[in-house]
Amino acid sequence: MFHPDTQFLIDHWTALAGRPDSRGGIPDRAAIEPDALGLRLPRAFMARRTGDDAVIRLAGSWIEGFHGEALKDQSLLSLWRAASRPLVATALSQTVREGRPVVVVALAGSIGAQIEITLLPLRGPSGRPDRLLGLYAPAATLTLAAEEPRLLTARVSIGVGDAARAPLSLAAIGGRRIA
Repeated sequence: MFHPDTQFLIDHWTALAGRPDSRGGIPDRAAIEPDALGLRLPRAFMARRTGDDAVIRLAGSWIEGFHGEALKDQSLLSLWRAASRPLVATALSQTVREGRPVVVVALAGSIGAQIEITLLPLRGPSGRPDRLLGLYAPAATLTLAAEEPRLLTARVSIGVGDAARAPLSLAAIGGRRIA
C-alpha cells in the first residue's frame, strides 16, 4: 500500500496514459496540468532523461528545501548515496522502458525516515519518452539537523501496474535473427 499522494499521482498518470492522444501508453509532458497536483506541487519535480541518469529541470520548493539547495540542472542520481545509484538508475530505465510508474522506497537522513519517490515517464516535444515526472511522499514530517547529509538511501524499487510496452524479444525472418 502506497502513501496516498503516491497513489494519487499514479492514478492521475494512469488516467492520462489511457487517453486516446497518449501514444504507446505514455502521456505527453504537455498533458500534465500543475494545478491538478494541488498541495503536492511543492514535492513534485520534472526531469529530462540523459542516458542512465536524468537532469532536473524543475523542482518544487519542498524538495529544494529538503536538499538544501536549488536543483535545476543537477543530476537526479546526485541526490542519492553512491551505493543507491545503481538501483535508482535501473528504476529510471525501467519506467521508460516499460512505460509505467516506478516507486523507489528510500530512507532520508540518519533517522531513517521513509520516503517514496515516484517516477513517471512522459513524452517530450520530440515524441520520445525522455521526460520524467516525480513526487516525494514522506511517511512522516521530516526534520533534519542543518548539518545532516541530505542524500537519500534507496531500499527497493517497485514497478506499478502492467507494463505498457511489450517486452523486447528476438525474432527470425528466413532463419536470420532480427530484433
